[in-house]
Amino acid sequence: MGLFERYLSLWVSLAIIIGIVLGSITPETFSLIANIEYAHVNLLIAVLIWLMIYPMMVQIDFSSLKDVGKKPKGLALTLVINWLIKPFSMAFLGWLFFKVLFAQWVDPQTATEYIAGMILLGVAPCTAMVFVWSQLTKGDANYTLVQVSINDIIMIFAFAPLAGMLLGVSDISVPWNTLLLSVVLYVLIPLIAGAITRKKLDKKNDSAQLERFLATMKPWSIIGLLTTVVLLFAFQSQTILAQPQVIVLIAIPLLVQTYGIFALAYFIAKKIKLPYSVAAPACMIGTSNFFELAVAVAISVFGLHSGAALATVVGVLVEVPVMLSLVWFTNRTRHWFKEERA
Repeated sequence: MGLFERYLSLWVSLAIIIGIVLGSITPETFSLIANIEYAHVNLLIAVLIWLMIYPMMVQIDFSSLKDVGKKPKGLALTLVINWLIKPFSMAFLGWLFFKVLFAQWVDPQTATEYIAGMILLGVAPCTAMVFVWSQLTKGDANYTLVQVSINDIIMIFAFAPLAGMLLGVSDISVPWNTLLLSVVLYVLIPLIAGAITRKKLDKKNDSAQLERFLATMKPWSIIGLLTTVVLLFAFQSQTILAQPQVIVLIAIPLLVQTYGIFALAYFIAKKIKLPYSVAAPACMIGTSNFFELAVAVAISVFGLHSGAALATVVGVLVEVPVMLSLVWFTNRTRHWFKEERA
């Protein structure tokens, strides 16, 4: 795990502070940046999101799909958690906390936007960081590749309908054109571009050239993430300074969701007798989120200044320390699982 991944929460925290300070000092500058958009998509943010997502998509090896049937129980567990449980539990927790438990501290419109951001996080299963979690838990690397590849393919077709349905159920107006455009812009096109890039760089099954390319792109991906966080919190600075408790309010249901989903997945993995090398990455994939996509869609659909965008960025802040704690727990409960064929 590299320096950036290990201390991601620290870098994000620093970016948040810088964003709030800059946003309070020069609000007119960020107002001008917010207006650089086309079809409700902010062009600068779109470029930054692409810097984040594209290198991740290059890592996906679709040739691994030939092994899809080798460990079906682990695959089934992750798909059920990712697409049949987590999105709905996230929507429910968003409603429970912001419409019931926190209703006295958050106005109804803002609460609705926070719920929308949580839903977008819940509907976006992890793509990139899961490789880190799998490595740290000594999971089956080939199995992780299969899982990520399948999740990305499903995401192309399921993200927009599922997000639209849950947003509609939560009484949030869904701009379908913008939602579908976001999926094409931030999932389909980067996925195709990543596959083409990987094919060109790995023609002779020599991973050295591919690894060099990924190493070159990694700093740009980091710059994209941190700059996006700076901009988002600069846009939100006035709201945050007036109500600093909102970060904590958003973080609480996200923490409940993450730990709850992991506990459920881990329990099921043990009950169906998955080997540890499959159970660990399966549960990690089912627990973590593709927060880069969630941030991008929240900005496109609800706007740079929205509570939805803020909620997805808080998801970035919360996820890494939580997932590291789950890695610690998983490694210390390895003896709960038998190393047998799934």
